[in-house]
Amino acid sequence: MNKTTTDKDSLSLGEIGQFIKAEIKGDPALRIRGIGSLEGASPEQLSFLVDSRYEHLVSNCRAGALIVPPDFRGLDFNLLITDNPYLALAKAAQLFAAAEAENSGIHPASFLGENIRLGEGVSVGPFAHIGDNCVVGAGTTIGSGAYIGKNVVVGDRCLIHPRVSILADCIVGDRVIIHSGAVIGADGFGYAQDEQGRHIKIPQTGIVQIDADVEIGANATIDRATFGKTWIKRGTKIDNLVMIAHNVIVGEDSAFAALVGISGSTRLGDHVVLGGQVGIAGHIEIGDRVKIGAKSGILHAIKPDTVIMGIPGVPQDEWLRTYANILRLPRLKAELKRLGEKVRSIEEALKGDDGRTAD
Repeated sequence: MNKTTTDKDSLSLGEIGQFIKAEIKGDPALRIRGIGSLEGASPEQLSFLVDSRYEHLVSNCRAGALIVPPDFRGLDFNLLITDNPYLALAKAAQLFAAAEAENSGIHPASFLGENIRLGEGVSVGPFAHIGDNCVVGAGTTIGSGAYIGKNVVVGDRCLIHPRVSILADCIVGDRVIIHSGAVIGADGFGYAQDEQGRHIKIPQTGIVQIDADVEIGANATIDRATFGKTWIKRGTKIDNLVMIAHNVIVGEDSAFAALVGISGSTRLGDHVVLGGQVGIAGHIEIGDRVKIGAKSGILHAIKPDTVIMGIPGVPQDEWLRTYANILRLPRLKAELKRLGEKVRSIEEALKGDDGRTAD
């Protein structure tokens, strides 16, 4: 991490502890100006220790204070003690996150279409394009080379990184982060075949709607709906290189790791977690709080509160039993070979003088 803020943005350990709701051990007046790793933090930075495997690094740590769970309260350090140190770290890091805007204001090399509305404090980088009739909310940053098509609405305090494409008519809520190379609103993959088997394109006339506090990774793609909308609901986090097809609906506070692919018209509930490279067939429903392990292939609906693994995806316990049996296959093969040899030797012993097996 190792980002530091300016002196005027420094905070006391007491202020940080109050913000992250942590118990303070040590000097509450200590000024903190950033966050660093255990190995690299300076005396004016905050670091963290969560796992006992890394406790040996504390002896050489120069950080001014540490975020730790209660198990480490005995350390001879300024401490912020909390039951959820990862959450505390995330909140503290937000306090010290450097502003990511490339420029303050509208760069003269950007393109602004007709009849657009920009809120207070909008930043637009060089070579960014904002099409006709767009609305961009207060405090939003549009990075250099980003493309915002006509009639797009982008909410307040969004961060649209360089070279993002948000195509016509799409809607982006407040505090959304979209990373470089992502494409929002490309055509869905919709075709019909004629009598000669040729693919005839179905015009994709819907939109993509992204609700507040969503984050979308680099080079992710979310296709517009054939009709209606593809919808990513509040708080969902989408990793790099994820593909979400037309008319998919994703519930609140879900999280998808890299290379997930979701086929068209699938509905996913709230708090769904998908591991890397999960593939989901179209027109099925995934219930709330479902967790799917990496590389799983999902071909059917899944009930809420289920953990799924494998290809095709099955409940985790079933998959573990199957995998345990797969590991036994070499031994079972050897046993079958030995049994076959015994059967052949018995048959030889039972043969009569005429070479036939005795009755």
